[in-house]
Amino acid sequence: MKATPTALPEVLLIEPRVFADDRGFFFESYRHDRFLEATGLDVEFVQDNHSRSQHGVLRGLHYQLPPSAQGKLVRAVLGEVLDVAVDIRRGSPRFGQWVSARLSAENKHQLWVPQGFAHGFLTLSEVAEIEYKVTNYYDPDAERAIAWDDPDLGIDWAGESAPILSGKDRQARRFAEADVFS
Repeated sequence: MKATPTALPEVLLIEPRVFADDRGFFFESYRHDRFLEATGLDVEFVQDNHSRSQHGVLRGLHYQLPPSAQGKLVRAVLGEVLDVAVDIRRGSPRFGQWVSARLSAENKHQLWVPQGFAHGFLTLSEVAEIEYKVTNYYDPDAERAIAWDDPDLGIDWAGESAPILSGKDRQARRFAEADVFS
């Protein structure tokens, strides 16, 4: 397993060691001791989530406030997504900055999105299935969303200008009005 810091150094691109031959492939999508060794992070995952989305669906930018904040380890098990993390820690020198990575079933990359970051993804393939491990349970009272197209963030969503959104995401707050981490 290889962990590479992104332009937001707390957000890590994780590349598993894949064993492939003419029969197919095998890899450990998560192994605690190797994750700890590669990242230096001793996290406990308490819930696994799985979503399926059609082309053009954008989910996010989602996060939960403390004490229910979540770190997420995200991967695509089918198709391809553009995965985005935004630093929403008010005291951070990178507050309001974002990073993106293409996660696909083919490249098998994962993105570690720690607490204090909003997360979202855009489905690039016909269909995509995403699995992600989280470090805290879902808490609807702590859940928040930031508008995907906020001009203050200026996220490049791979040229997508009219994604398919949930009602919740259509009502998301602007970044300047969002509840963020202190």
